[in-house]
Amino acid sequence: MLKFSNLNVFYGTSHIIHGLDMEVRKGETFCLLGRNGVGKTTLLRSLLGIDVRTTGSIKFEGDEISRDLTYERARKGIGYVPQGREIVPGLSVLDNILLGCNARRDGKASVPDLVWTLFPFLKEHLSRRGTNLSGGQQQQLAIARALATDPSILVLDEPTEGIQPNIVEDIEKAIISLNRDHGLTIILVEQKIRFARTAAHRFAILEKGRIAAAGDTADLSNDLIRKHMSL
Repeated sequence: MLKFSNLNVFYGTSHIIHGLDMEVRKGETFCLLGRNGVGKTTLLRSLLGIDVRTTGSIKFEGDEISRDLTYERARKGIGYVPQGREIVPGLSVLDNILLGCNARRDGKASVPDLVWTLFPFLKEHLSRRGTNLSGGQQQQLAIARALATDPSILVLDEPTEGIQPNIVEDIEKAIISLNRDHGLTIILVEQKIRFARTAAHRFAILEKGRIAAAGDTADLSNDLIRKHMSL
């Protein structure tokens, strides 16, 4: 479904991702792991074409997208939940979600019923401003906004980071359900090894902008974690 070939990614003159080859299969959850600063977020931003320069190839469902603009990639079915959530604080819950509809291929401006099933809190507080939500509630809102784009692949950058424990479990369950119950392909950047092992089918560990280890999640051993993720 998604294929990076000899991908190099740059912030200005800084070379962050080096000659990366990686594939994500349709219907799987693929987890990117690694220490802070190894290039995980940069790789995701390269997929969306956000503030980076790339060489090499990025193919999505067989089409080369590395020269497409960000909104063109979103309209092809790539939904993105950025680190830090980036909701619009002055807009209501409903208006934040509807922003995602601008990227829909069919032009519809409606909230998928799936959003209300996964996040009933949002349905009960449609008029509440984003700035009045907790961090965990804002993360639910960011995921809902991405789902409103009607994506065929959902990209989430550390979706449980800095969130109160009582909502972390709800978000983890929602991500697993999106993949296993609704067939959505997911790319997940995550630091919590427990969740990565529970949610993902396959993984890749980045180190200094290169893949240091990869495989089925069953192969994500404690030795690999100590070698490539321990401080």
